[in-house]
Amino acid sequence: MRRLSQSPTEADFVQNPYPFYDAVRAEGAFVLWEEYGIPVTARATVVGAALRDRRLGREAPPEFAPAIPPHLAPFYAVEEHSMLELEAPRHTRLRRLVLRAFTSARITALAPEIAELTNTLIDRMPPGGCDLLEYFAKPLPVIIIARLLGVPEDRAPDLLRWSNAMVGMYQAGRTRATEDAAVRATEEFVDFLRLYIAERRSRPADDLISHLIAVEEAGEHLSTDEMITTCILLLNAGHEATVHTIGNGIKTLLEGGFGGYWLTKSRVDGTVEEILRHDPPLHLFTRWVYEDLSLAGTDFKRGDRVGLLLAGANRDPGPWDEPARFNPARPVQTHFAFGAGAHFCIGAPLARLELAASLPILFQRLPELRLAEAPRYANLYHFHGLERLLVRY
Repeated sequence: MRRLSQSPTEADFVQNPYPFYDAVRAEGAFVLWEEYGIPVTARATVVGAALRDRRLGREAPPEFAPAIPPHLAPFYAVEEHSMLELEAPRHTRLRRLVLRAFTSARITALAPEIAELTNTLIDRMPPGGCDLLEYFAKPLPVIIIARLLGVPEDRAPDLLRWSNAMVGMYQAGRTRATEDAAVRATEEFVDFLRLYIAERRSRPADDLISHLIAVEEAGEHLSTDEMITTCILLLNAGHEATVHTIGNGIKTLLEGGFGGYWLTKSRVDGTVEEILRHDPPLHLFTRWVYEDLSLAGTDFKRGDRVGLLLAGANRDPGPWDEPARFNPARPVQTHFAFGAGAHFCIGAPLARLELAASLPILFQRLPELRLAEAPRYANLYHFHGLERLLVRY
């Protein structure tokens, strides 16, 4: 297997990781990424096959499970119940129960709220220009999730702070300070949700926490710990990804001169899919190998790990013509921004709705919207999002 070296925190890579993904793809089905010490692939067919192959998964085989340092025990106590980290049968049961509460009808019904909130956030923007990440991309999804869960909107800054600290555990170059901040945030978030779940047990409302409780009490059980972890996952994964997607998408639209025409009712869904394909928020998704197998001509043994470069697969010239070019007129086809298979992102319908409902209003309300400076990506790998998005209008 060929080896390639690329620091995920190197400045040029942070700003544009796609040439490295092209190099990975050109070398073969799998290449050993030296800095991570695992084979990775950027080929769409291989990524798709690996995501759907039940012989690979997120949960470590017991004999290969990494030891958890005592100081990280509170963080991983939450992760222990996360759909993102589990496999069948626990994952199957948990996902099925959560989907009974997190229904497509409930998500679709949020469209008017998202539109109203978009207008409110635009009304609050300072005259002349602002950082759209701070005034728009960050508050919109966290407020929607707060409303969905049924927690007070004035706690949105706390939710955002906890989410940012916890997500730091997945970023390249994390330090002990990063870990300590994540643990503090985890403990505060768990205490906060435990109180709200207790309150909703005595006073149910029309919110997700109440519906998760109803599911628990309907025969098949969601434990309180499972509900807490699910709420944290919906916030951390959903918010972080949506912020980056909104920011990356607006940047791409403005840089290419794609205005409101591509966000009209008949075109917006295709434009959203192209935003997700072209510059997605999550770039690396790892899997454990559960049995000896051969994948795309490469042999693996139980306990090996593989890295799936989702963003690299999204720019594979096999499925996509001129994949590096942003083309909102491109025919929609399957991409990997939300993964695939059993772990396909449960929040994908909400993310798509937030983009499709908010971006047309933003470009309609601010027809002179333009970049005030060249945007730069933040050093967040394996997430991919902007430091800021300064605009004029």
